[in-house]
Amino acid sequence: MRSSTSETKLKAAIAAKAAALGFDACRVTAAHLDARARDGLAAYIAAGHHGTMSWLAETFARRASPEAMWAGARSAVVVAMNYGPEGDPLAVTRLNDKGAISVYARGRDYHDVIKGKLKELASEIAKRAGGEVKVFVDTAPLMEKPLAMAAGIGWQGKHTNLVSRDFGSWLFLGTVLTSAVLTPDAAAEDSCGTCRACLDACPTGAFPAPYTLDARRCISYLTIEHKDHIADDLRAGIGNRIYGCDDCLAVCPWNKFAVAGREAKLKARDDLNAPALAELAVLDDAAFRTRFSGSPVKRIGRDRFVRNVLIAIGNSAEAALLPAAEALLDDSSALVRAMAVWACRRLMDEAAFAALAAERRAREGDPAVLAEWG
Repeated sequence: MRSSTSETKLKAAIAAKAAALGFDACRVTAAHLDARARDGLAAYIAAGHHGTMSWLAETFARRASPEAMWAGARSAVVVAMNYGPEGDPLAVTRLNDKGAISVYARGRDYHDVIKGKLKELASEIAKRAGGEVKVFVDTAPLMEKPLAMAAGIGWQGKHTNLVSRDFGSWLFLGTVLTSAVLTPDAAAEDSCGTCRACLDACPTGAFPAPYTLDARRCISYLTIEHKDHIADDLRAGIGNRIYGCDDCLAVCPWNKFAVAGREAKLKARDDLNAPALAELAVLDDAAFRTRFSGSPVKRIGRDRFVRNVLIAIGNSAEAALLPAAEALLDDSSALVRAMAVWACRRLMDEAAFAALAAERRAREGDPAVLAEWG
């Protein structure tokens, strides 16, 4: 058993290594989650709030607590990296002819940034504390946010994301599970108070109650996870958000204490800060893959991305973007064609759209696209 002095030195060495690797916070907790985390996830799934993310239900038993996933886990070293933007992250949402990409996705894929560093940190932990180690970056059935709260990194705010007194709502998380027993740090306390800014900011009303997110109405879910057509009643609220949504994060008052994440490894690409919708609409599969090489955007594929772009075009009120929508009426993807029809309907007067529908309806065989023409 380690003495308190050796334990303090051990944790200080781990934290120093984490800082040297570019992490902004490093804390320790037991590799265990109490019943509240498990029950909260169960209620979320039972309410259907997970939408089509069936893997949440399928992996529930392993998600319930880290030791359910890895029986040998005893401690969790949780790290966080600040990715706070330097300017107003919502400024682009006010530019009708541009597309808004979530701050976290404007640069290199954070999984690639963090995972390599986590492996280095895990090696340091194994060397100093002994035992086995495993690393996780949002790619396994591990509830990272409850662990981060238990470790004292921050608390889950009313928008269900992690909030920190030091970095606001802009944090990437990573976890190293270890079989070594480390003394836990103090847990964080909820400091949201009576504030509901994040709830009121949601463009599509995705929060039925504080601390409860209905993914089926969440723009991040709709534009990233949802593979099918997006319901008509949600499209207007999406605005020009073509990949993710930052509104609930951006309005958090705790952000004012955060220092922008200016390190080069998190620097946004200029071409993703406010890309022109007209340029994005013409991307074929090869061009899409090239444009978003190294970006998390690439994972959703060209068709879903152009679906999102067409919703933004339909919401733009920019007649100059009508040709971009019309050019996609014959696209090979029904997902794209349907939203091209919707965008045309939004940008054309009623008589012109009726004439276009009369001309084109007969050549369409997909029921969803026909419904848009109808």
